[in-house]
This record gives sequence, structure tokens and C-alpha cells, in this order.
Amino acid sequence: MTVHYLEDLEPGLRYRTGSRTLELAEIQAFAREFDPQPFHLDPEAAKHTLFGELVASGWHTMATTMRLIVDSDVQLGWGFLGAGVENIDWPNPVRPGDTLTAENEVIEVKPSRSKPDRGLARIRTTTTNQRGEPVLVVTAKVIVPRRQPA
Repeated sequence: MTVHYLEDLEPGLRYRTGSRTLELAEIQAFAREFDPQPFHLDPEAAKHTLFGELVASGWHTMATTMRLIVDSDVQLGWGFLGAGVENIDWPNPVRPGDTLTAENEVIEVKPSRSKPDRGLARIRTTTTNQRGEPVLVVTAKVIVPRRQPA
């Protein structure tokens, strides 16, 4: 595993995660617990919705992406410690059997002025399916420790 500190990050740095396949039963279980809408639960009812078929909740896609990041070979010193999210977009739905992979890209790195042991990084995560179609694009502000405080 590679651990990155603030000094290791620079705009343009990218790293990919492993992958995970979402199966129908898993999609329905998540939906029953957190997002019980017909297009996430019932294949027949989903046929009469905008999607025309059962799809995963966007929040399931987000949670799966977080798991991919946490299980990745590349980690941040304190973990992916979020300070906020600038945007979340779900450009395409996730369908049963889709295999998701995430890529993180460092957008900006700023040392803290008031806390010399850390800084803030803006990281854009794009999660794609097995066809390379984006299913989630999120930009997060992440608190990252410095290797040695300034």
C-alpha cells in the first residue's frame, strides 16, 4: 500500500481503485434499507419508469465508490477524511451486473495556514462501469496530513 501525505500530492496526480460488481440482490437490499423506490426494488415496476429497468440507487453507487477508495492500494495519511463535497453527479445509471471502478484525480492542494500539520486537497473521483461510461463524478475536499509539519 502507498500512503500519500500533503507533500506527495500535486494537481494532475491520478490513481485507480480495484473494481466491484453490483448484483441485483445487493442493489435491492441497499434500496430496501436506504432508498426504497420502485425503480431500485421491483424489476416489473421499474419498466414503467424513466429508466425502463431496475437500477441502483445513486447513494449505493456513492457508497460503493467509497468502499473502492478505502480498499485501494493508494491511501491518504489519515484516510479519505472529507471536509465537504462540491458536487455529486450521476451521469448514467448503474444496472445489475455492472462492474464499477473509480479513478481519483488531485485537482488542488493547499497547506493550511492555521494548522501546520495538515492541508486540504480537492479530489475529483470518477466512477465508471465496465463499458467506461461514467456513473458518478464527485469532487470532495479532503483533509490530508503533512509528513512533517511546516
